[in-house]
Amino acid sequence: MKKLFLLLVIPLFVIASCKKDSDEPTPPATTDSYQILADYLVDNDMDLPDILAAWIVPSPAAADLNTFMSTYDIIDIRGASDFAAGHIEGAVNTTLANVLVTAANTTKTILVVCYTGQTAAHATVALRLSGYNAKVLMWGMSGWNSSFSSPWQGNSGDVNGVTAVGNSNWVSTATTPAAQFNNPTLTGTDGATMLEAQVQLMLNNGFKGINNVDVLANPGAYFINNYWAEADVTHYGHIANAYRIMPLSIENGEINNIDPDKTAVTYCWTGQTSSMVTAYLNVIGYNAVSLKYGANGMIYSELESHKFVTPTVDLPVVTD
Repeated sequence: MKKLFLLLVIPLFVIASCKKDSDEPTPPATTDSYQILADYLVDNDMDLPDILAAWIVPSPAAADLNTFMSTYDIIDIRGASDFAAGHIEGAVNTTLANVLVTAANTTKTILVVCYTGQTAAHATVALRLSGYNAKVLMWGMSGWNSSFSSPWQGNSGDVNGVTAVGNSNWVSTATTPAAQFNNPTLTGTDGATMLEAQVQLMLNNGFKGINNVDVLANPGAYFINNYWAEADVTHYGHIANAYRIMPLSIENGEINNIDPDKTAVTYCWTGQTSSMVTAYLNVIGYNAVSLKYGANGMIYSELESHKFVTPTVDLPVVTD
């Protein structure tokens, strides 16, 4: 009788156990908000290499000034007092945070102007990610008229003493191989909505820059990316512990070589391209900063190109 009881009980136990398992609620799927935004950017031709296409414009020759002026709607994001002291005729003054509001009144290609071309690069990334055709005035007002060149004159390496040459943290060894890291953490379920919010957040947070002396003093504290071609790294050297990850495409997985848990420092020749990269990285969730003035602020005397030169022909400005 005891055996018969056990034979009856065991199947009932198994059936009850199976029923209990099948009634367990399915855990909700984890939303990878970063991947939603990344996919949206790639699908809409807004991967970083797309944003970096033909984004910078040099100051024109004096003979070409009229054509230049008729081509662009100029937005100047310098401080109001500096704008009043001298600006390009027809330029509209606004702040970095409000550049999208100002852009809504434009009808032509937007040219963004700042002091050096670096903050303007942040604004241009925001504008391009928001559907505008926007470009940066190369070197900013420093390259337009020598009266405004002091920011570059005061931050090129030969003025401050050549910062990197001879520094133990400027090396000629191969750059560090890059690993793959996890995605940054974002929230949201709709790519377009997330992009709009992230772009405005980037603008509200202002220009993200870092001084070369801070990075050279302690390169191990940062995730450093040298945004140069391999031949240039071999020729000039680089900051110790730096990686060389280009062109940082989402689609090709290169963005995942950036560590989201460290401050990502990008440097280039002038700080203008690195500012574009930095703005984009902040939009997609990284903690990123641009090394201000780039190689011009570290190895100016060594550079064979990409050097700031004070204008010898001053283009006209107007005052308020």
